[in-house]
Amino acid sequence: MKLNISGKNFTVTKALKDYAEKKLGKLERFFDSEVEAQVTLSVEKNRHIVEVTMPINGMLLRGETETYDMYSSIDAVVDKLEKQIEKYKTKTARNIKKKSFDYSGNGKKASNENEPRIVRIKKFALKPMDLEEAVMQMDLLGHDFFVFSNAETDEVNVVYKRRDGNYGLIEPELL
Repeated sequence: MKLNISGKNFTVTKALKDYAEKKLGKLERFFDSEVEAQVTLSVEKNRHIVEVTMPINGMLLRGETETYDMYSSIDAVVDKLEKQIEKYKTKTARNIKKKSFDYSGNGKKASNENEPRIVRIKKFALKPMDLEEAVMQMDLLGHDFFVFSNAETDEVNVVYKRRDGNYGLIEPELL
């Protein structure tokens, strides 16, 4: 596993880096090929935050935890990522199995009632607007996110409200 470990608002010590590599290295058993992970360790006041992002087969696995101890944060984010990976692997295996036995005898597609499903599809016109207008529109609607056509880049973007009260912008990139 290739790890890119960086610190934000503090310097990452060798001991902390070794600990993160050891703990995150345990996730390697879930993958057949080399996986790359971006690890950001940050300190804000007395909160120790660990963020890990791993691109896997076109999907992103992401874990973020915060505690009052950096080592505890690393342990917690590894646990969180293990659960996400197991869920992803189970879902993938279930989908493969479904494709081979997809239909019941009556011709209707079989479905598992416990699985989340798409219950509504919404279509809307994308009006080109700048970022400030999109944030204002999101606030007016009372939503946590808003999809819009960015007037500057002519691409579809998503603006969202973060837990800390600030806003985030998602700009998709084609791989």
